[in-house]
Amino acid sequence: MKQTSRTVRRTYYVLTAGNALAASLIWGINTIFLLDAGLSNFEAFAANACFTAGMVLFEIPTGVVADRWGRRASFLCGTLTLAATTGLYVWLWQVHAAFIWWAIVSALLGLGFTFFSGATEAWLVDALTVTRYEGQLEGVFAHGQVVFGAMTLGGSVAGGYLAQLTNLGVPYVARTAILVGMFVVALIMMHDLGFTPARGDRPMAEIKKILNSSVDYGLKVPAVRAIMIAGMFSGGVGIYVYYALQPHLLNLWGDQTAYGIAGLVAALVAGAQIVGGLLTPWIRRAFKRRTSALLVLEALGVAMLVLIGLAGNFWIVVVLILLWGLVTNAGIPIRQAYLNGMIPSRQRATILSFDSLMDNAGGIVAQPALGRSADVWGYPVSYLLSAAGSALALPFIARARQLNTPADHETAPPVQTQAGSVEEIDT
Repeated sequence: MKQTSRTVRRTYYVLTAGNALAASLIWGINTIFLLDAGLSNFEAFAANACFTAGMVLFEIPTGVVADRWGRRASFLCGTLTLAATTGLYVWLWQVHAAFIWWAIVSALLGLGFTFFSGATEAWLVDALTVTRYEGQLEGVFAHGQVVFGAMTLGGSVAGGYLAQLTNLGVPYVARTAILVGMFVVALIMMHDLGFTPARGDRPMAEIKKILNSSVDYGLKVPAVRAIMIAGMFSGGVGIYVYYALQPHLLNLWGDQTAYGIAGLVAALVAGAQIVGGLLTPWIRRAFKRRTSALLVLEALGVAMLVLIGLAGNFWIVVVLILLWGLVTNAGIPIRQAYLNGMIPSRQRATILSFDSLMDNAGGIVAQPALGRSADVWGYPVSYLLSAAGSALALPFIARARQLNTPADHETAPPVQTQAGSVEEIDT
């Protein structure tokens, strides 16, 4: 089968759609699900922190899979791991398991997602480069975000009302089934292009090499380091902001069993994601530099969090959530393009995984701390604290802007650093 940039993009959108549907079925109800299992706010967000800790712990080891056996193999491992651990979540909910088991399984869920982080994005960029895609990289990421948002919108509504009509465990069972289906789809459609797996070294030697690459091409590069540290604050806080919306909005609505409302709000955030993705090319053209756009969007996101914490009306908070989702998601493709423009092909999956590790490291601290603040002072105060945490990202984005790297201006995909650039490749 001949692979062109069009087939590569189509495959990316299909994989994105399936993963988004599977993930979003439980996004609107996950915190409610944990609380229904008998966990407190602190324990629920501590379980989420264990999930992010699992991502931090396993990012580098699973990076070996992408480098030794290929990005496709890494994606396949991710679908199977997430399917199995999601099934375990349902069992823990049924038996009202002790917190320690939630912590363990949540960490294993993090393992599943680490197989995706970095590998899928690196697969896309390398495959587009080797098939000589001449469009803007932001455009591909933005379209992918629109697909992701559209499926998230549908999945969030379906998950919320499915839980309301049946019980909170059914959306998790449906998610498991979809993930198994995605394994089959990826097995057929996904092929490693523009990248040859390096299988010469032993696993421990590979882990050491990945760690060294993460430092040499990540933390030692000032602009990359700055944007990664910014992600620790904005990304870590963002996880709490999203999942705390579920119980906070049910409190404002006045009905703790209105799971459909939680699903609808998650769908509205997904809608904001779609619009944000559509606006990304326009926003990019409005700014000469990518970091300028990132700086403005991050500041607007902080302002929205402050207003969410101060507002006490359900509908006002919903509007503010939509605006927060819009500015947050509009910046994601720009950030992706900026980072990819500074990373060599061979180290791309490694550095992108390390970037995900940095984001999740922030979440390990932010989630239980903010969850505890919600227990003690309530959700509005926790959102004001979330705004303060997100604001810490601004000086680091400003530092990246000050460095004025070529990636701050580029519009085309980064140059491939290895042989194999042809228009079509037979697989």
